[in-house]
Amino acid sequence: MGTKILVVDDDVNICDLLRLYFENENYEVKTANDGVEGISYFKMYEPDLVLLDIMLPKKDGWAVCREIREMSSKPVIMITAKGEVFDKVLGLELGADDFVVKPFDMKELSARVKAVLRRYSAHMNQNDDEVIKFDNIEISRQKYELRLRGKPVDIPPKELELLYFLASNFDHVFTRDQLLDKVWGFDYLGDSRTVDVHVKRLREKLEGVSDKWTLKTVWGVGYKFELLQ
Repeated sequence: MGTKILVVDDDVNICDLLRLYFENENYEVKTANDGVEGISYFKMYEPDLVLLDIMLPKKDGWAVCREIREMSSKPVIMITAKGEVFDKVLGLELGADDFVVKPFDMKELSARVKAVLRRYSAHMNQNDDEVIKFDNIEISRQKYELRLRGKPVDIPPKELELLYFLASNFDHVFTRDQLLDKVWGFDYLGDSRTVDVHVKRLREKLEGVSDKWTLKTVWGVGYKFELLQ
């Protein structure tokens, strides 16, 4: 069985274009034309990656992405005609792995698909079962599990990977570009605001958990997981 892609877009022409292009690159492709159908196909088809438009009938792309994240960590690339920062931030907050604005170049989109799939596969194949523990927090990279005060907390995969990396290198400051390289991969084609979005979401989850460590901004440099005296 080849790698499976689900395209969810209400533009039939775009669906056909993407299907033909990616089938020519030896992917298996299914298409859906509204959000409800997209969720149904995701459950039945179990794709390896989803290309998801935002402006969809019946259920928009935001809602579809949110539902996918409730049941799976499979990669989602948002595709939309909108290019505002707000859309990118919201998509990333909902757990999207990347964001592409129409009109897009097919070769660039293909490169993004391959990069996202490569990163996802690398993380899923890790054998490292180390659990990082500090006061009131446990982070398991193998299980993709975050526990705060002993209780599991829902967290998107990329947020957990970022938190794990920072906590495993506590008291070390990393620039946004370094974090993009270490957590997202050297071939990530996004921008540094991705890091800011994920740090913001992590802080919301970690607020008030402990007074012995913090996720700190080092102004003009970047971020670090700091142990407090």
